[in-house]
Amino acid sequence: MITYEFLQQYWWFIMSLLAGLLVFLLFVQGGQSMINSLSRKEDEKKLLVNALGRKWEFTFTTLVTFGGAFFASFPLFYSTSFGGAYWAWMILLFCFVLQAVSYEFQSKPGNIYGANVYRAFLFINGMLGTFILGVLVATFFTGSEFTVGKGNIAGLGVVGPVISQWQNPLHGLELFTSVRNLCLGFAVLFLARTLASLFFVNRLSHEVLEKRSRKFVLYNGAPFVVFFLIFLIWTLLGEGYAVDPATDVIYLEKMKYLHNFIDMPLVMILFLLGVVAVLYGIFHTVLSAQFKKGIWFSGAGTVVAITMLLLVAGYNNTAYYPSSIDLQSSLTLQNSSSSEFTLSTMAVVSLFVPVVMAYIFYAWRSLEKKRLSLDDLNSDGHTY
Repeated sequence: MITYEFLQQYWWFIMSLLAGLLVFLLFVQGGQSMINSLSRKEDEKKLLVNALGRKWEFTFTTLVTFGGAFFASFPLFYSTSFGGAYWAWMILLFCFVLQAVSYEFQSKPGNIYGANVYRAFLFINGMLGTFILGVLVATFFTGSEFTVGKGNIAGLGVVGPVISQWQNPLHGLELFTSVRNLCLGFAVLFLARTLASLFFVNRLSHEVLEKRSRKFVLYNGAPFVVFFLIFLIWTLLGEGYAVDPATDVIYLEKMKYLHNFIDMPLVMILFLLGVVAVLYGIFHTVLSAQFKKGIWFSGAGTVVAITMLLLVAGYNNTAYYPSSIDLQSSLTLQNSSSSEFTLSTMAVVSLFVPVVMAYIFYAWRSLEKKRLSLDDLNSDGHTY
């Protein structure tokens, strides 16, 4: 029999998987941040833009799906985080709007601003979009300054119908003052740039750009490993937000996230395998001039590692969105999810996810029949 608890955990797994896919697809943003540094000539820039332009909609669609699914499955998180830390979220969404506008208009007839203006927008999206997303994900482990009063749903609270309130006047900008948040932000940024470099090695039929991309795998892979290890070690050895299953009381527990890995050995094994796959794709590409499939190893490893890391944030009696100023306001899978009916109905809809994934795979393969070259751009009827 499918229980309410199972549905809550099932949907947290779906959200974690979507987050893993989103982080992998951020290679588009990572590539945008390197267009000027990787290229020297206009035709090289155009080749990079078009290689990424054939993939940008995957990232954008996944982000929208992630936000919509989070709203439907865990609405209290949506209202608390999006309604409280709105400056961080608004800047993030604005960055993605810049991306969409740039790809659609940079090569349109009558473009009075020139391609360089829109490429600057792509650079902003590539740098800020990835960094901010990493900072926001880090708050699942570090906490945010908010309070929740569920009695306010019926208008019984002193603040009327307002359920959650952000307790910092900066409304999300304060998240950038946490060193641990910044470490994950930089880790996601450099991971996106590393994946983009691996993508260019695999995708482009251009000897010069391929050679430069291999160097950029190392230049970006090294800082990614450093920042990610700092965040991971800090998180595993620090305090976590535990939930007493008998009383639902939330309290701080030393090395909570490390204990979660130990208590869920399958999650720990998959996380380690994901990390190894990411590192294998990076180092094999750097050390072997003939190896061009690093993106598939590092990409798959990214999806698995991020998914498992977020499972650790929500499973095993853990508050996945902790309040750093009022522990009992922290959000858990149990106190922030939609009704059992809603989750059950959505679970049926989620059965179509494999169909959607199959379509994405088909569309991806259709665009990847051969490596992209300058000759392809000249013969293609649609270029960015």
